[in-house]
Amino acid sequence: MENFKATEYTLKCVATEHEFEDTGWVLEDKECEEPSLVRAIYKNKKLQLKGSDYGFYTFCDWLPVSRLLKGSAAPVTYKSEALAKHLGLKNLYITLNGYSPKHGAKMTTGSFKETEAYSVCGRMSPDEKRVLVVASAGNTARAFAKVCSENNIPLLLSVPADNLSAMWFEKPINPCVKLICCEKGGDYFDAIHLSDLALKSDKFFAEGGAKNVARRDGMATTVLSAVTTIGQIPDYYFQAVGSGTGAIAAWEANMRLIEDGSYGDKTMKLMVSQNAPFVPMYDAWRADSRAMLPYDADKARRDVMIIDAKVLSNRKPPYGIKGGLYDALKATDGEILVATNAQARKAAKLFEELEGVDIHPAAAVATATLIKAAQDGKIDPEAIVMLNITGAGEERFKSEHEIYTLEPSKVFPLNVEADEVIATVESLFTREE
Repeated sequence: MENFKATEYTLKCVATEHEFEDTGWVLEDKECEEPSLVRAIYKNKKLQLKGSDYGFYTFCDWLPVSRLLKGSAAPVTYKSEALAKHLGLKNLYITLNGYSPKHGAKMTTGSFKETEAYSVCGRMSPDEKRVLVVASAGNTARAFAKVCSENNIPLLLSVPADNLSAMWFEKPINPCVKLICCEKGGDYFDAIHLSDLALKSDKFFAEGGAKNVARRDGMATTVLSAVTTIGQIPDYYFQAVGSGTGAIAAWEANMRLIEDGSYGDKTMKLMVSQNAPFVPMYDAWRADSRAMLPYDADKARRDVMIIDAKVLSNRKPPYGIKGGLYDALKATDGEILVATNAQARKAAKLFEELEGVDIHPAAAVATATLIKAAQDGKIDPEAIVMLNITGAGEERFKSEHEIYTLEPSKVFPLNVEADEVIATVESLFTREE
């Protein structure tokens, strides 16, 4: 690992197919006239795993990284027996992102957001002087806080005050990580707005969300884990979505694997799910609309308060953008499904009984829609099905470890002015120098 050389890749605009060099933290093609994602095109067309010593970076052939950070863990895929039997599925594979010692799953934040954080921070130059900014509904913030804390990377997090329970850790967080919040009653969209105000200062830079190839290709390792374990590309891919970035990443990984040629040429059917009543992408998809439909802000906030899976509450997802979720679903003949809180809770209970792991509400939403699809005869019993469990083992981890929390340095009102935010966040980091 000491002799690691930066992964070789170029960037390609989805809308125009213009290929160009990554000159450092490029999030879009400046020459493109419409909103479009860019993709990483890797020099290595055949994926070669580096081995378990590398943790998450076993997949570094297809990660846009210039350095390997310490403390990472890869997703773990195994063939289900109990849940598979219960659902009458012969080939159900579970990709576990979280903490489950018996399965060898070692993500200490309990969430697949670690795959994003290790990839994004591995893409950063060690010489970067500005502070990375990440807005999150919870799990992403916890993952980035862990990675940045352990690797001494300055980080500003913006999280809704209602989601502060997500800011738990196995050890105290390094002071290089600071947390700000929007007041109670605010949602993920409000946290994004707050982070955007901080970004008006040139001392900070945006992580970039779905537009960052490192975030998507980090999440894509869930599919790489499944396919290299199974030996072929699955027929179905089940995952709950808030932004849809993980599903976009799954589709992109699928295309790379087809090009690799070692795992067949199947296109996985994306079966993504939302937690009712917060279902804006489901509504747009059902209307066959590339654009998101109008969603009253107050109603959206109320709907977010209702759902168990708060991490699925993105009001401005990368759905209609070129290369986004709409295109991914069209290309894979995919579907958007819905689960209620009650269905998800029942699914979580069943999963823990049969598979022996407690799962996050978002993973429970995905499991609930898999259960319903199987019961409704939507899946051939012989089909190879991948269930992406995006968060697991949190309850177990907390019961086995002393837990620390990260408190916000400042809680802002929803209608705060930019100048106040900039002055506050700049002072948070100058004090440390």
